[in-house]
Amino acid sequence: MRFAHVRLESFAHHLPEARLGSGELEGRLAPLYERLKLHVGRLELMSGIRERRCYPRGTRPSTIAAAAGELALERARIPRERVGALVHASVCRDFLEPATASVVHERLRLSPACTVFDLSNACLGFANALCVVAAMIEHGEIESGLVVSGEDGGPLVESTLRALLDDPRAGKAELKRAYASLTIGAGGAAMLLAHERVASSPTRLVGGLARAATQHHVLCQGDHSGSGDGPLMETDSEALLEAGNALARETWPLYLEELGWGREDVERIVTHQVGAAHRRRLFETLELDLARDFPTVEFLGNIGSASLPITYSLGRERGFLGPSQRTGLLGIGSGLHCLMLGLS
Repeated sequence: MRFAHVRLESFAHHLPEARLGSGELEGRLAPLYERLKLHVGRLELMSGIRERRCYPRGTRPSTIAAAAGELALERARIPRERVGALVHASVCRDFLEPATASVVHERLRLSPACTVFDLSNACLGFANALCVVAAMIEHGEIESGLVVSGEDGGPLVESTLRALLDDPRAGKAELKRAYASLTIGAGGAAMLLAHERVASSPTRLVGGLARAATQHHVLCQGDHSGSGDGPLMETDSEALLEAGNALARETWPLYLEELGWGREDVERIVTHQVGAAHRRRLFETLELDLARDFPTVEFLGNIGSASLPITYSLGRERGFLGPSQRTGLLGIGSGLHCLMLGLS
């Protein structure tokens, strides 16, 4: 896919104040660790994540997404009444019905003429939503559109801890399948895309390329627990790492060809943040220099669909990313799906 007239007009992120360290989290698993003769520090050693953020209990995804969306609107020169589409792209949502985007739309005081809907595709939802909104802009349906995400991993972490501690038969195999759930963090993100004729930003969304390997959809699955205590997720982390990198290897050259870029043209890289080992393996697979990357996983963990846009926003805020640098946004999500986008 290619976009000739789409600009990234503004962006923002929202992070909770509270921090949860990996050591503190493992401390709550002390009975299980003692029974299995495991030492605290294992989670950070394996994931590279020393802490993640968490919202107060009961915080709704719409509240998080609206906070990030408000910041993005305040930073744009486009009036909110001219925003033609709003997409809420989180894994987390307030409820099954209506769309969580409805709540965000009301909070942001957007126009009644604004198209409003949710889009879900695990950790790739935000990137997918950018493509949908960009296509709407490119085809002349709207002048601008806002994509938001509000992810809160707290309920998943809490239900995972309860499941492990309440199961007297839980062993190393059960802990291993729950491992990815303990890396989840919280935060919100927003990006406002606009047609170049109304945008003030020089940053272009050039296009991207997507590939699927859905034979691997069983490697990471999350759903509400049978007891109704909250969400639970089971992940085969090792198999997911291998399959994800194989899909990225297949996608990367096609992505470069689609955008007309060479490997060395990509000045900066922003990835969906999963873990330190995943990051190293991805850069080895694509033969990329780690110096081009801006990692956040060590202090934020994996924030689902918000991880990629939060990392981009922090990279711009801290001066690592420039407004006109050729930047690859690389995402791999359970399913498996890979989507790579380009900014310049």
